[in-house]
Amino acid sequence: MLLYTENVLKFAFSKETTDYPFESSDFQKFGILGVPFDGTTSYIPGARFGPRTVREASYNFERYNLKINKNLDAEIIDMGDLEVVHGNFKKTCSKLKNTVDDILNMEIIPIIIGGDHSISYCILKAISEKIDLKNLTVIHFDAHMDMREEYLGEKYSHATVMHRIIDLEPKEIIQIGIRSADEEEFNFAKENLKIKTFSAEHVHDDQESILKYLENVEGQIFISLDIDVLDPAYAPSVGTPCSCGLDPKQMEKFIMSFKGKNVVGMDILEVSSTEIGDITALNAAKIIYDFLCLQ
Repeated sequence: MLLYTENVLKFAFSKETTDYPFESSDFQKFGILGVPFDGTTSYIPGARFGPRTVREASYNFERYNLKINKNLDAEIIDMGDLEVVHGNFKKTCSKLKNTVDDILNMEIIPIIIGGDHSISYCILKAISEKIDLKNLTVIHFDAHMDMREEYLGEKYSHATVMHRIIDLEPKEIIQIGIRSADEEEFNFAKENLKIKTFSAEHVHDDQESILKYLENVEGQIFISLDIDVLDPAYAPSVGTPCSCGLDPKQMEKFIMSFKGKNVVGMDILEVSSTEIGDITALNAAKIIYDFLCLQ
């Protein structure tokens, strides 16, 4: 069980894998797993430090969530960090897939802290062996489409990951916050009936219509969130910053929209913070915290 992880600072309010087998409870179990891999980053390195700084930032929150008038009751187990092979996506992906498979076998919902966005493919690959992805919708928050067929000669990259996930044939990919794309990937997404794209401008102009669209999503959901979906004013420490992004209040509304939805997994990626108290890590930790408080 979990052969490829090591213990590090744990996420606030969580238990550790040494507590396994866990006591049964009325609350859903969520497993935090850090993946300190940034082997496909193409601009600013440092996403390998994301898991540690996001965990540290999580200690800024109270168990009581004032926004929704509720305590964080979900059972959280921190699995530690994946023992990645730096610079080697293939080996890291294999380890991650096997570890996510272990987590799913324990009937625990994985919440992955990255790490660059390439790792989302490995997570979905593991999930695809447990459920039929034709019944799963991927909600993708990002500044970039990540829909290229290949990038710098690589098929597996932070810039190609959503194309690789489309190859797994999910029910739909809903992209939110997009404001940067290559012309070829833009046309690919536009012509693919399984891809629905909402730009950052659309969010600013009419967020309510997007929330209504999400409300009508049925079945299983996987949330993949690149923290650069936020404007650099709120998330400066990212691999590929892009201006005119979302603000934390808009992000909070989106996360709250998942209350009562069947979310089978989640990742928060591309946090490149290296300092305690960095606003990027704080906003990433809050997204995880808010989501867990809904449960």
